[in-house]
Amino acid sequence: METAIPLIGISTRDQERGSFSKLYGQYARMVHGILLARVPRSEVDDLVQEVFLHAWRMLPSLRDRNAAGGWLATIARNQAIDYHRRTPLTAELNPDSLRQNPAPPEALEVLETIGNLPEAYRETLILRLVEGMTGPEIAAQTGLTPASVRVNLHRGMKLLREKLEGKAP
Repeated sequence: METAIPLIGISTRDQERGSFSKLYGQYARMVHGILLARVPRSEVDDLVQEVFLHAWRMLPSLRDRNAAGGWLATIARNQAIDYHRRTPLTAELNPDSLRQNPAPPEALEVLETIGNLPEAYRETLILRLVEGMTGPEIAAQTGLTPASVRVNLHRGMKLLREKLEGKAP
């Protein structure tokens, strides 16, 4: 039941929706990137919605609004784990892999290569390269320290370069 706040005329539920809308605007890219690092690309958009739906339901359990980024990151990671638990193992057949002379690395190939990196590098690289977030943004939104983000990006980029060069003809 919605209750009106005196003198303002805005219901508590409307204020919650406004706050949640801001939360979505601030963290949607991060959630998208975390999921993109863990689940098939075709499933990401639906899972982003599931993360925020779950967060909406659990919003009263969020004790510190300053911890929202880490809280949402945890929900996103758990959604990815749940996705893999309930999804049978299948493999997508990439038509490019059937070619005699494969095309040079393109965006999807790079994304696939990132997907095979260790988790810490995978997540930060996706947030940086795909979602366009800066190192400080990644740190602020995921709850990682700026130093950890820098190290993960540096080591992840080095490993990505090595893997992509190893694929080159």
